[in-house]
Amino acid sequence: MPATGERKGGGHGAGSGSGMSAEPFIVVIPARMASSRLPGKPLVAIAGRPLIAHVVARARESRAQRVIVASDDARVLDVARASGAEACWTPAELPSGTDRIAAVAAQQRWPDETCVVNLQGDEPLTPGTLLDELAALLARHPGADMATLGVPIRSADDLRDPNQVKLVTDAAGRALYFSRAPIPWDREAAHAGHSPDLTQARRHLGLYAYRVGFLRQLTEQPPAALERIEQLEQLRALAIGAWIQVGIVDAPVPAGVDTPEDVDRLERLMAATAQA
Repeated sequence: MPATGERKGGGHGAGSGSGMSAEPFIVVIPARMASSRLPGKPLVAIAGRPLIAHVVARARESRAQRVIVASDDARVLDVARASGAEACWTPAELPSGTDRIAAVAAQQRWPDETCVVNLQGDEPLTPGTLLDELAALLARHPGADMATLGVPIRSADDLRDPNQVKLVTDAAGRALYFSRAPIPWDREAAHAGHSPDLTQARRHLGLYAYRVGFLRQLTEQPPAALERIEQLEQLRALAIGAWIQVGIVDAPVPAGVDTPEDVDRLERLMAATAQA
């Protein structure tokens, strides 16, 4: 099924006044219905609208030239079109969101240098300005294969939460590892029964930027052993030695939707902030 409803020109909304260099990029939102923890997740209603509609709204706040939802379900694609995005059908058997985006790039025949931002379909409160910042981060590091973002972790409970992915980097901001486990592990605090030192603790945001040439190379590789164990697709890139540049932003970005309890949490948050 071809993409439809292409928007002409740049993006709009919150990203337009940030003063950031306007690096051209495309947002693709992979949306899979067969979530093990929350089946039918893209269409779950939050504040009266399907989850995927909220995610599209955030993407359309950015400067992206195009916003595309990639899914194997016609109902999700219909909601995407109604929300102002393009819709692109991708096969159900694709193992990850990255593979789904690569399928879109192949259908669209995008050149290798095209910058694509992956906004996961369960992140309804990610500001569009962060997508602009992520595309600019990749542009500032031409040697990097990918770019992503993290935010500081403020509580030990968040550090221990397996639904919140943690990351560690080297001194230059290059990703060393991502895990659902609490990393870095404060051994001395744990031994003494104290609260852990959180100064180096970071939560990974569900955002990636890649150039299509590397995206194609990445998806030609089989899922890596660590990727399968942690159920984190970015570990495939680390397994083949990719350079993932990480930007740390001190922004209040709530965790995404993984469980029914997350739906209740986000509805309360949206009601409190009048965001829908």
